[in-house]
Amino acid sequence: MYFILLFGLLTLGFIVERSIVLYLKYKDVPTDFRRNLLAFISSGDFQGAKTYVENTASHTSIGKVALTGIKLRMSGSGDEALQARMDEQLTREISYYDKRTGFLSMFGNVATLFGLLGTVTGLISSFAGVASASPVERANLLSQGISEALNSTAFGLIAAIPALVAFAIFQNKTEQIVTKVTESVSELYHDLLFYTENDADNTKAEEIIPQANNVSEVSTSRN
Repeated sequence: MYFILLFGLLTLGFIVERSIVLYLKYKDVPTDFRRNLLAFISSGDFQGAKTYVENTASHTSIGKVALTGIKLRMSGSGDEALQARMDEQLTREISYYDKRTGFLSMFGNVATLFGLLGTVTGLISSFAGVASASPVERANLLSQGISEALNSTAFGLIAAIPALVAFAIFQNKTEQIVTKVTESVSELYHDLLFYTENDADNTKAEEIIPQANNVSEVSTSRN
């Protein structure tokens, strides 16, 4: 009984903690976040992009990963470093929402097993007492043992059912958050990759064109 009560209290604590994290602390970015951020990135204004994210989404998981990628591009980091650091930050954000949820499933299963254990021990003690009792006491001992066994089963189920229901709800919510954050970060990574590569290609083209013009002018003067 006491072990079941302990797991019931732990279940209650984890339900409160997971509810706060998944429903109160989780914040999504504004609906126009990517469009506004693209306006800065496409023009090469990474300082403006950094300021925009800090002002609108620095408290969100997507915003934190975005800041990591923008700061890396501002420092001139390569594509591999960009992917590695953004993946690292993404893993940290996902683990924040995913941790501890699995404990609820364990608490539910263990509470059920303790209830079953109480049922078995209650029946064993009742039948053991009946064997050595007088005919008058047998009925009382048997009823007490069966009552203890059924109470253990009921108590175990009372502790297990909320834990398993909460686990299913929180697991579904966690999957939704992880999918949303992962997809948004993937889009952001490709945006940073695409526009910065285009900027680099344009810069190279701007350097090559004057050189080609100079070569053409020299050839013309010689002729």
